[in-house]
Amino acid sequence: MSTKAATIVAGAILILSAGPLALGQQPTTTTQPTTTTQPTTTTVTQTPTTVTKTVQHPDGSYTVIEYPVGKEVKISLNPVTLKQSKGVATILRDDEGTKVILNVSDVPADVTAINLYAVDDTGAVTLLGPIEVANGAGTLTTTTPLSKFMLIASPEASLTAYDPNTKVFFRSAVPEGFAVVPLGSHGKRDGAPVGERVSATTTAGATPATSYKVPMLNIPGFRRGTDTEMKIKFSGAMTGARANVIITPRKDGPAEVKMRFHELTEAPAGQIYVVWAVSPDNKFVKLGQIVNAPGRNEAEIRSETALADFGLLVTTEEASGTSADPLGPAIGVVEIVK
Repeated sequence: MSTKAATIVAGAILILSAGPLALGQQPTTTTQPTTTTQPTTTTVTQTPTTVTKTVQHPDGSYTVIEYPVGKEVKISLNPVTLKQSKGVATILRDDEGTKVILNVSDVPADVTAINLYAVDDTGAVTLLGPIEVANGAGTLTTTTPLSKFMLIASPEASLTAYDPNTKVFFRSAVPEGFAVVPLGSHGKRDGAPVGERVSATTTAGATPATSYKVPMLNIPGFRRGTDTEMKIKFSGAMTGARANVIITPRKDGPAEVKMRFHELTEAPAGQIYVVWAVSPDNKFVKLGQIVNAPGRNEAEIRSETALADFGLLVTTEEASGTSADPLGPAIGVVEIVK
């Protein structure tokens, strides 16, 4: 075989052998499962932050809050008329009542009489006591059964109403973190802060009992076994007369009430003057009476009552009257002695 022919034969053999090899080397196509990437949804739960804001009337005239049990609360007393003066109170409520510790400072020298009142969420006013002021400073520590109230300090010894016309030296502010308690109603009143806590019942007669305005004296705040002296300013037929009152809450429960009348010669003879204790739930308890005889100058009524808290009322009654409730005109207003 010639060299050329051999070359041709070798090339053919190479081509034929390469065919199966090429076929054996066809790429294998592997079908991979298609993975669809779903978007990840992340839910972010935001816990809202509750912020208790200080809320009060725009003019700050109503600032009643509820004091929590077992927590000491410090409140500022905003000066209303004594602009340069300062006041602060510490309130601590427990199962036995609410303790109030008050301090005022930088009080002008011509201010000697300051009385502290609690105004509750019905607008009723309760006298907490007088603040003794010396050298521009004064303190008072007392207790009250109230849990919802604001404080006002006034020169008036016996407020008959808390309204825009009330003379106020200081008024409690709403502390941070507290909200004002909505103003409620008391009896048939419309919910406006119209005055002190009034005990009254409707009684047939010339003067219906609902006309009496008798502030509670906050007897639970009195020290048991200790005399608390008060006084009465008389009006009407008793104008010119006077009386001293001593209330002694006894440790065994009842409170002793002594009322000694003076200058009765200034009052008409033949009149009957009756002293009543009036409870917060509108009950009248007759403590005693005197008949003003001609030429009589002094007289005394001594009695006791089991009422936990009460106010005192003096009325003029008919000699023939037999009613268990007062019917005549009120002639006495009770005040704490300073």
